[in-house]
Amino acid sequence: MMLPVIGLIIGLGIGALFPVSIPVEFAKFMSVALLAALDSVFGGLRAGAEEKFDNTIFITGFFTNALLAASLVYMGDRLGIDLYYVALLAFGLRIFQNLAIIRRYFLKK
Repeated sequence: MMLPVIGLIIGLGIGALFPVSIPVEFAKFMSVALLAALDSVFGGLRAGAEEKFDNTIFITGFFTNALLAASLVYMGDRLGIDLYYVALLAFGLRIFQNLAIIRRYFLKK
């Protein structure tokens, strides 16, 4: 359970020490990719807390979320529609739902 949290802290530390500038053209893609990654991390933490974690489901879910989100952003960009808002909303809602479930789990324990 602590391994994902440690990995997240290390990743945030590396990101803070070595800031990378993302070109404006890719900002939509990066925002959706970041939320897709966070959604997978919080989903994995939730599954770990419920003792239902499966590495295969975690990895395939991570890449499926990322590909679907990138596809939505790309198609929306090609059509001139801001479809990345859909992905941001969906991933944002799932992150908050998973976080609420994790919080309830630890408060009951």
